[in-house]
Amino acid sequence: MPTAEQVIDALRVVQDPDLHKDLVTLNMIREVTVADGLARFALVLTTGACPVKQQLEDQCRAAALGVDGIVRVEITVSAEVPKGAMGATLPGVRHIIGVGSGKGGVGKSTVTVNLACVLARSGARVGLLDADIYGPSVPTMMGVKGQPQIETVENPGGGASRKMVPLIAHGVKLMSMGFIISDQEAVVWRGPMAQGALKQFLTDVAWGDLDYLLVDLPPGTGDIQMTLASAVPLAGTVIVSTPQAVALLDARRSVAMFRKVSAPVFGIVENMSGFVCPKCGHHEPIFGAGGAAEEAAALDLPFLGAIPLEPGVRAAGDDGVPVVISHPESLSAKALTAVAQRVAARASVAAMSGTSAGR
Repeated sequence: MPTAEQVIDALRVVQDPDLHKDLVTLNMIREVTVADGLARFALVLTTGACPVKQQLEDQCRAAALGVDGIVRVEITVSAEVPKGAMGATLPGVRHIIGVGSGKGGVGKSTVTVNLACVLARSGARVGLLDADIYGPSVPTMMGVKGQPQIETVENPGGGASRKMVPLIAHGVKLMSMGFIISDQEAVVWRGPMAQGALKQFLTDVAWGDLDYLLVDLPPGTGDIQMTLASAVPLAGTVIVSTPQAVALLDARRSVAMFRKVSAPVFGIVENMSGFVCPKCGHHEPIFGAGGAAEEAAALDLPFLGAIPLEPGVRAAGDDGVPVVISHPESLSAKALTAVAQRVAARASVAAMSGTSAGR
């Protein structure tokens, strides 16, 4: 009769493609039982957005069926996001991921809100901090209005304090300067005041326990980026650019800045990678194409994906329902989903290997 130990040994041939270790050693195989030719076990992934989820499940099933006497296999698939370098500032947040760009107008906020929604729909606990103090756009893109309530919450280390409660949309906890001021007001602050606002959004908001906190950064390499990098341990950063040479030049500077402050860079995303005609489907590279992939290779960074320019993406953002939710079968939604999966995978690799997932 086959035993649980035999099934476990057979599963050692299945390796995580990024960590290059077998799933048993990584404690991703749990609760193995065998009875009457039926093997049951749990496959616990490091993220619900795992890009090779089906591949790993299929390999585990085949390995278990290879054991003499096993004729059926039942696998329960779940996810448990590993803890990253959690600091004292936000001890309940497993991964803090910045999304930045060298210049404005490249669709950074659009990418950020869609990544957040993909991760939330995968089952992860997700927060989104809009760090663009002067030009907050997350409230509009996520379809949320209102002001955050102030409540007394228990601190992880004991005691209680008064904190802002983030608003929630599409399963994502949100905080933005757009919730504090009206649409008719402008934030006329010098750098130190903006830095202070960012620190408050980090420490005076009841984020609770999160698997991922995405931070939508303003364009450039200024005070907000430097403050974030010094205030919390970043799991990594994602750089968004269009294929244009002028945008890529600024993206290069953004990478250089994050490297200077020892913040890992997960890779580069090419947004607006060709216009897709909604009527005929023709793909026209109006901003060029492939520039971000070439830049990523030159900088020795992963290329995280190309997102086409579709009118539906803009409409979805204006309507407050990101395209991965409103039109999940669109080309842009599929591309954004793939980028989110790669980002989540890199965060898990960094946490489980104990090393930076970028340079």
